[in-house]
Amino acid sequence: MKGKIYGYARVSSQEQNLDRQLEQLKLYVKEEYILADKASGKSLERPSYQALKGALGLRTGDTLIITSLDRLSRNKEDIKKELQWFKEKNIRLKILDLPTSMIEVPEGQEWIVDMITNILVEVLSSMAEQERLTIRKRQREGIEAAKKKGKHLGRPRMQMPDCFPEVYKRWKDDEITAKAAMKELGMASTSFYKMAGIFENDHKG
Repeated sequence: MKGKIYGYARVSSQEQNLDRQLEQLKLYVKEEYILADKASGKSLERPSYQALKGALGLRTGDTLIITSLDRLSRNKEDIKKELQWFKEKNIRLKILDLPTSMIEVPEGQEWIVDMITNILVEVLSSMAEQERLTIRKRQREGIEAAKKKGKHLGRPRMQMPDCFPEVYKRWKDDEITAKAAMKELGMASTSFYKMAGIFENDHKG
């Protein structure tokens, strides 16, 4: 009995669009057998991908189709580990942008596809990992450059109104209520109490 054909798509974040990958996969896979994740390729712990590998997913003799190798993972060791898993389970992995993985050969000559695919997979997995390391390096360099320019990373610190010390003192001396102080300063309660904490910390002792 011929196995089922599944498809898997992935983008790195919720903001990115899966449509292009899904349209490509639908040419080869029934829509109900296509699973997708919006999650980083750095980890294999992705809901849909783990479902594919779980009890209700891929079986011996099945085929999994992805658009490119980095949809599986961006980590070279993880890619190797997953390829080994597919091989042990006798699950065929087809990669749309890796034509040799797509061809059908007569029974007994599968080694031809395996040999060519293994070489290309080694190259592509190295490229995927290098891209991930390059992105991380650029992020580090960007952070260091920002620090050198004196830029504050993260949320900007709240600006204290000029009249805050005087309003704060009146509030502390029970001349006005906290609500009146907030109204006078034009601040929400969360911001007011946070600013009060900063002010008190800066004027300790």
